[in-house]
Amino acid sequence: MITEKEKEVLSLLEKLNIAYTRHEHPPVYTVEEASRYYDGMKGAQCKNLFLRNAKGDRHYLVILEDSKRADLKGLAEKVGESKLSFASPRRLLKYLGVEPGSVSPFGLIHDLEKEVVVVIDKDLLQDEWINFHPNVNTATLTISVNDFMRFLEYCGNRVII
Repeated sequence: MITEKEKEVLSLLEKLNIAYTRHEHPPVYTVEEASRYYDGMKGAQCKNLFLRNAKGDRHYLVILEDSKRADLKGLAEKVGESKLSFASPRRLLKYLGVEPGSVSPFGLIHDLEKEVVVVIDKDLLQDEWINFHPNVNTATLTISVNDFMRFLEYCGNRVII
């Protein structure tokens, strides 16, 4: 079943002429749970982390390969912060309009003030295809990496690779 949150994403992708393949699956909350449903999905599988700086006045959406561990200390250094930590579910809802388990770059459509900085693991861009939840954790969309970059350009948030 396609929810209103997902319809928002699909409508925008269609408006941008971004082709996608939709994979429906039971709700998943972790990379481990999601991995059970990767069969038939081409492309890179992602882990999406929503982080905040120590003061809580800057937010980061970190996108990396699902098999990688996030080095928050090293990442903080790279983005010029003293410390990064996971943002609360309240902040996640405020900035990306999603709940835990559904974190996705597609949530950037709700960040009208362009406050979230997107940090992408460069290894993800080596693949031709990439997979993300469409703001719900009951489906996954496969899109081309080139179209993903076009989507980010449309959103207008700062991107660090």
